[in-house]
Amino acid sequence: MNNNLENLVKGISDINMDKLDPNVSIDMEAPEFKDFAKTMVDYIADYLENIRDRRVLSDVKPGYLRPLIPDAAPETPESWEDVMKDIERVIMPGVTHWHSPKFHAYFPTANSYPAIVADMLSGAIACIGFSWIASPACTELEVVMLDWLGKMIGLPKEFLACSGGKGGGVIQGTASEATLVALLGAKAKKIEEIKKLHPDWSENTIISKLVGYSSSQAHSSVERAGLLGGVKLRGVPADKDNRLRGEALEAAIKKDLEDGLIPFYAVVTLGTTNSCAFDYLDECGPVGNKYGVWIHVDAAYAGAAFICPEYRHLMKGMETADSFNFNPHKWMLVNFDCSAMWLKDPSWVVNAFNVDPLYLKHDMQGSAPDYRHWQIPLGRRFRALKLWFVLRLYGVQNLQAHIRRHCGYATQFADLCRADNRFEIVGDVNMGLVCFRLKGANEKSEKLLRLINGRGNIHMVPSKINDVYFLRMAVCSRFTKPEDMEYSWHEVSEAANDICKE
Repeated sequence: MNNNLENLVKGISDINMDKLDPNVSIDMEAPEFKDFAKTMVDYIADYLENIRDRRVLSDVKPGYLRPLIPDAAPETPESWEDVMKDIERVIMPGVTHWHSPKFHAYFPTANSYPAIVADMLSGAIACIGFSWIASPACTELEVVMLDWLGKMIGLPKEFLACSGGKGGGVIQGTASEATLVALLGAKAKKIEEIKKLHPDWSENTIISKLVGYSSSQAHSSVERAGLLGGVKLRGVPADKDNRLRGEALEAAIKKDLEDGLIPFYAVVTLGTTNSCAFDYLDECGPVGNKYGVWIHVDAAYAGAAFICPEYRHLMKGMETADSFNFNPHKWMLVNFDCSAMWLKDPSWVVNAFNVDPLYLKHDMQGSAPDYRHWQIPLGRRFRALKLWFVLRLYGVQNLQAHIRRHCGYATQFADLCRADNRFEIVGDVNMGLVCFRLKGANEKSEKLLRLINGRGNIHMVPSKINDVYFLRMAVCSRFTKPEDMEYSWHEVSEAANDICKE
């Protein structure tokens, strides 16, 4: 039997070796990689430095790409030079240029040279940092960077690992993940509390009674977290300024308690997507504490502004929260994905997600976080490198200047809007966002947006609150200058002129 097996293995080996040319490498060698990478770095720098010259909004149609490339992968290697040639021919026609100063849709997505270089190093190290032992630097740098960042925005020390308490931070992929992770931690905590009070209740019975809350202006990802978490979430009406008040939250909680439900979770938004409104955390937090409701603070966009002391009054009441999240990958020059989340007591999340097979155990468990227990996926990249590079190569002062510049550009655009009596500002001008519309029926502003985006020179998206339709002008690019605001306003004004002519 052994001889037969040896012959079989030798036969397979001989067959494979016959097919391989020992003089042909199947890998890209280091010298070729260096040439390819240097060429790509030059291309990236030229692309970004000249991005304002490109049409910001792609005008291709669905399916444009398939005819531009072969139907199947090549059997033999192509040259990297041919790949480079195809970037402009195949890819760039279908790119919407998010980092153009003419891009004003959604919110910013961060981009900077230090973060790009950090991503290169992360890709080269290519570790999967699900546990401390899998790559100690990956875990330990993340612990320290979340402390750095928490101190920069003035988080209470209870959220920081360096405080010596239970708290600590973790990098999630997105704010949507952070909302879901916090919800699942809150769910686990409340189920355990109720089981002690009602040992005869089944877990399904408890889950069927759980109810969570958010402002009616909260991001759609909050509702989605409820669907994924298998619990009811209720939208609480915001006030006239689109902000959630403590009184409204308490009224909703009281009603649900009277109906036999179990309040367990509430999301307080600091900087809503619709209009960058700020819920009253200092009112909602104490209400949550009073009724044993986990308070999660979602500051996905606006949280970066808290590195500037003049904006920290907007996070008043943070000591009442159980978890907090914002996205450095939105407004703090750290490339996607890097969503910073802090928890006062991560054990509820860790216990909820803890599946610990033997092959993932190690001798140092308990002495450092195993971040696989803090998130939905098991695997994770070395994302802390991006924070480390950006914080060191910009410094706090330059990051603050970046935030302040964007806020100033929003004020500049709002002033241009107010000077034209055809337009009105909707709500307050908060951070780097201006909400505006043509006076009159919604249809006029809807047509305005179609004309603006149809011209393709700038890009905006709309929103609607209380049946009032408006356009959102978000300052997104780190390349933005005052003249870009004048250019964007000119595009808006010209589109309005076309409507008036009609």
